[in-house]
Amino acid sequence: MSTSVLPKPTRADRRPGRSRRNSALLGLAAWVAGVFFFLPIAWMVLTSFHSEQDAATNPPSLSASLTLDGYREFFGSSTGASPWPSLINSASASVVSTLLVLALAIPAAYALSIRPVRKWSDVMFFFLSTKMLPAVAGLLPIYLVAQNLGLLDNVLLLVILYTSMNLPIAVWMMRSFLAEIPTAVLEAAAIDGAGLVTLFRKIIIPMAAPGIAATSLICFIFSWNEMLFARVLTGVRSITSPVFLTSFVTSQGLFLAKVCAAAVAVSLPVLIAGFAAQDKLVQGLSLGAVK
Repeated sequence: MSTSVLPKPTRADRRPGRSRRNSALLGLAAWVAGVFFFLPIAWMVLTSFHSEQDAATNPPSLSASLTLDGYREFFGSSTGASPWPSLINSASASVVSTLLVLALAIPAAYALSIRPVRKWSDVMFFFLSTKMLPAVAGLLPIYLVAQNLGLLDNVLLLVILYTSMNLPIAVWMMRSFLAEIPTAVLEAAAIDGAGLVTLFRKIIIPMAAPGIAATSLICFIFSWNEMLFARVLTGVRSITSPVFLTSFVTSQGLFLAKVCAAAVAVSLPVLIAGFAAQDKLVQGLSLGAVK
């Protein structure tokens, strides 16, 4: 008679309820953290629909009457100061710089991951070292160079700066995404006669689309929210939306409802872009996270 030896029950088999409780607690903690970080945004949106008198109350009143006066002020119904030029400048600088970053980062990431160059780790450290210098430390030299070249108060200057600022992080992100592409697929395509352009167009870019979407969205957000260089290097023609927001803080006081309405309006393009690329963003941010 043959006897079978049953495996000994593991600790997880003995305590299935404990594992479920831990999962429930982790889920609850995640919900609490999400609500905690969402509350300031909800308060900002609610305050943007209040009058200045109701917005100044402490604590804020949830039952106060709603109005669109803050948004009317933002769009210049009484002052005549239109936000559209600043929004167009921000969109132009952010979109163009993001496209340039992708055009430069994808080939660089290809050379550092799929076809690694010699001492590629030193190259990656060089890219990372460019982010170690505080932005304010390079403000004066950049201002002097831009002044000598006649680029002050010019959107082109912002495009160049945003491209150089976002390129290192884009190379790092794209390298991790491209490293996940199986080399066997690329080798099979090369055997079939596919050239470098065909590899990029038909294999690399489609397979790395989630990573490209995540990288482009992050670069767009960084460019859209940048304020230091835009505040110092622009004047009237090339003012961006973050700089335009500061015009609502005057010597007469802080108009909280107007500031909240302006902040909500300026945040909408980034939120729309995030929701439009939500599925690609989640895939891209998780791609390469776990080997």
